[in-house]
Amino acid sequence: MDELSGGIVERLDAASAAVLNSSGLAKASPMGMGLYRIEPVGKVGSVRTSTVQLDVRPKDRLGLSRLLFLLSFTGEQGFRPDSVAAGEDRELWSALAESLAQLAERALGRGVLQGYLTVDESLRTVKGRIRISDQISRRPGMLVPLEVSYDEFTEDIAENRILRAALERMGKVPRVRPEVLSRLRQLKGKLDAVTRLPAGAPLPPWTPSRMNVRYHAVLRLAELILRNASAEAGEGKQQTAAFVVDMEQVFEDFVGTALREAMAAYPGEMRLQYNALLSEAVRDSDRLSVRPDAVHMLGGRPVVVYDAKYKAASDLGASLSADHYQMLAYCTALRVPTAWLVYAGAGEVKLRRILNTDIDVVEFPLDLSRPPSEILAAISEVARQSWGEVVRTARTGV
Repeated sequence: MDELSGGIVERLDAASAAVLNSSGLAKASPMGMGLYRIEPVGKVGSVRTSTVQLDVRPKDRLGLSRLLFLLSFTGEQGFRPDSVAAGEDRELWSALAESLAQLAERALGRGVLQGYLTVDESLRTVKGRIRISDQISRRPGMLVPLEVSYDEFTEDIAENRILRAALERMGKVPRVRPEVLSRLRQLKGKLDAVTRLPAGAPLPPWTPSRMNVRYHAVLRLAELILRNASAEAGEGKQQTAAFVVDMEQVFEDFVGTALREAMAAYPGEMRLQYNALLSEAVRDSDRLSVRPDAVHMLGGRPVVVYDAKYKAASDLGASLSADHYQMLAYCTALRVPTAWLVYAGAGEVKLRRILNTDIDVVEFPLDLSRPPSEILAAISEVARQSWGEVVRTARTGV
């Protein structure tokens, strides 16, 4: 179903309904006689069990590669949307599994990556350096064993731990094609000497370099899988898998990051999630504040404000009026003349002069169905036009 859908009625067993309700992707409400009304709850993704699969697609039916492009843009590990091996008509789990298998095969084709890992250990001989403070606190007056740290050249590094965890997670997804599942298992077998990440543990940090360049694409996809997908035994030991994302947050993060990169070509600095006071008050608890998605600063002073809205006026039941009230508040609190409202959708750029003020709100549509290069070009156009307005205002004093 589409994320803006009013819902569908389907026959479900109680266990599958419970999985859908716990996934955060949809709400399954019983109607009697085994029928449930299934409604989206503002998230997109896919939930799969051995008996049922629910897909909630982004509005305008964005393809998987576009969704992954938006999700991955804040990373700098070199993931590209064309790294997704499956076509747009393929369902999410097949595309993720196939893409992970292909990228992992390329990464491991020349063998498992090795690197240096710092090891802290208690030894009876000196190796590396002695940790004096640990030696004194743990073994006062004792000469051996020694608390030492040394660098070991090993396969057990962050890159391989992340890759192994992603291969394991995708291997638990119900109904993955047997041939793809076999490839995932073979690839994981190459990493058996690597430490398994505990469930719920944060992903270990890694740094892109020339040494691990062949891992960049697969690690970015692996991180997306580990952060957004779960695969586990649900109620009654039923295998379940869920890939759930909040498109409003995804769009907001993407626009903020892309704008910051585009505005780096101009003087000043971009700040994301900028806090500013809207009202005065005697007590701090009574103060009202605003938090626009992005503010460009020049000489320590705000000169233009931006906000990203995933829902546009063309969406079912949506209205831009409340967004304009919000932009007016941003401009008033920050004392800037122009606000840019970047929303997801097709259409024309519109300039709205707010009555009885000197404030303009520019509506700038961002068509997410376009190729990634065109989406980024549109963001660059927002940066160019907004900076041009800053220069014009500085020259005219208006």
